[in-house]
Amino acid sequence: QVQLEESGGGLVQAGDSLRLSCVVSGLSFVDYNMGWFRQPPGKEREFVGAINWSGTNTYYEPNVNGRFFISRDSAKNILYLQMNNLNPEDTAVYYCAADANGGQMVAGMVDYWGQGTQVSVSS
Repeated sequence: QVQLEESGGGLVQAGDSLRLSCVVSGLSFVDYNMGWFRQPPGKEREFVGAINWSGTNTYYEPNVNGRFFISRDSAKNILYLQMNNLNPEDTAVYYCAADANGGQMVAGMVDYWGQGTQVSVSS
């Protein structure tokens, strides 16, 4: 059974940092590109960033580029999202995603999702 379990969300103030984790089990971690999506209140789920299977390449949505950083620990099967200088527009439920397909990660092609973790940023 494949499981992606996020943790690390919470309520923070603008300018603070948070690190989200996603523990993956039930699949071969190194066979999947991994990513983060988020769903702000009342909006569609949107791409945040992704990392390739080997951890050598990352790419991000422009609004988070330079503030958010994705990494993966293949020895522990954990995906991370380091979020710095948070602002209220970053408030959303954040989802971990596993994608065995190549190319740009898109929500409709994701193979597995986590259950999400809430991040709330106050001004």
